[in-house]
Amino acid sequence: MNVSIRPRPFSVISFDLDDTLYDNRPIIINAEQQLIVFLAKHYPKSIQWQSEQWFTVKKQVVKLQPELAHDTSAARLVTLAYGLQQLGYSKAEAEQGAHDGLSHFLKYRSDVSVSDENLVILHQLAQRYRLIGITNGNVDAKRIGLGEVFEFVLHPGNGIRMKPYPDMFYQAASRLALSPEQLLHVGDSYKADVQGARKAGCQTVWLNPAVDREPQSFGNGVLPHLQVCQLSELLHLV
Repeated sequence: MNVSIRPRPFSVISFDLDDTLYDNRPIIINAEQQLIVFLAKHYPKSIQWQSEQWFTVKKQVVKLQPELAHDTSAARLVTLAYGLQQLGYSKAEAEQGAHDGLSHFLKYRSDVSVSDENLVILHQLAQRYRLIGITNGNVDAKRIGLGEVFEFVLHPGNGIRMKPYPDMFYQAASRLALSPEQLLHVGDSYKADVQGARKAGCQTVWLNPAVDREPQSFGNGVLPHLQVCQLSELLHLV
């Protein structure tokens, strides 16, 4: 554990989820592939499109509705509906396909389990600190085994912006009835997690490297209070 800034007393630890508690890359790749297969089966006109075409539609949708950039589920829902209409389906067919497609995607989006090792670490930390999740993604924390260890998990959307905007950190502090500096946030992204939490006045731990990644160098900006290369180092805080 490397110390850049000596931490002040804190009572809550928040965790990013994707790439902090598990490798999210294969999960997203599989969920995207499963969605393409689902659409090809139930909406065969979509067989002419692959992920690249859907990504282009998503960029168009977010340009028209910028708030969707901060809500991954809503963005996918609108993208699917808009894309299916472009492919020739009626508005009603497209809306139904969007809802069904999103449900199918989310099923595989949360097809991941936090390792027993990391769950043990979380439970040990929970004996001393309150634990919550703060994530930009839309994974179902309960489905992946975090329901018993986290008090709650915050996601962006409905006017709450993604990290590195400080919105979710302020939301967490308000919900916990504490000042932001009493929150220690752990995450793999220097920009989203470290800079986002520091902007909100929280303390930070940078997990570097992220799960199954190569170490990253500091970007331009504030330093994390602590830097660890594996979650087990957090047990020094107990």
